[in-house]
Amino acid sequence: MMEQRRGHRFDLGDRSWQGQANCLGVDPDLFFPERGASTREAKGVCRGCVVREDCLEYALINGEKFGIWGGLSERERRRIRRQRTVALRPDGVATA
Repeated sequence: MMEQRRGHRFDLGDRSWQGQANCLGVDPDLFFPERGASTREAKGVCRGCVVREDCLEYALINGEKFGIWGGLSERERRRIRRQRTVALRPDGVATA
């Protein structure tokens, strides 16, 4: 299934990008910290990752609610989803 996002097509079934990720081989628990725990170390792994945008897009499209994806927390991803929703509305006004 193809999804048009950010000016390019994103293939939801193609996860070949994961093989190039900085997090490959890193303990997954690092990316799913306890509530209130620091995300700094996980985000540090993501910083400079060549597939960071693919990872983030995957999480946004799939509605990942937990963990650090593409260097962003769920709160940060939620903000992006809201901004995209507003941008897609004809009147450009957010609704509650």
